[in-house]
Parts: sequence; C-alpha cells; structure tokens
Amino acid sequence: MKLAVLMSDYRTGSDIIDRLSAEKLGIILVGNGVYHAAAKEDGKACAILDKKAEFFALTEDFESRGFTADKLDSRVKAVNYSDVVDLIFNDYEKVIWL
Repeated sequence: MKLAVLMSDYRTGSDIIDRLSAEKLGIILVGNGVYHAAAKEDGKACAILDKKAEFFALTEDFESRGFTADKLDSRVKAVNYSDVVDLIFNDYEKVIWL
C-alpha cells in the first residue's frame, strides 16, 4: 500500500509514525508539523526524519512560521498546495491525518 500521512502537530504523532508500515510512505508536514522539517533539539534533527519515507513540507506553513526553504532538512522537499493535491491523487492510495 502507498500511504501518505498528513502530519500537523509537532509534539504528538511520532509514535504512530513509528508503527506505520507501507510499501511507499510519504509524510507531508503541514501546520505545526513543519517544525519537524526545520527545528533541531540539542543540535539534532527530528527523529521522525530517520523513518524510511519521503518527506514534504508545505511552503505556506513553514514560511508563515518564519522558516525558509534553505532551513529545511535536506531530506524534506518543499511543496505548495498544488503539489500536495498532486501527491495525494497521483502518488498514494491512502491518506491519513495525524
């Protein structure tokens, strides 16, 4: 199964991500979830980025929180709303929201 996960929270949901298994997993960071893409704790990137998945962060959401694309972790691709729609309809079979 090709599964996309819309993740909108920074403090919760990581435990659920750890338990997910999919043929293809895409994690789309939106809302406060974009902090996973740019914030560091004790100099380390968020552990969720170590998961075997493709990572995307919604440009409008990270820019509204003061981040620029060059501050995103190299494993994360910046996407706009149109890209998110294309990902959901073209690349994944199921979508869940955390």
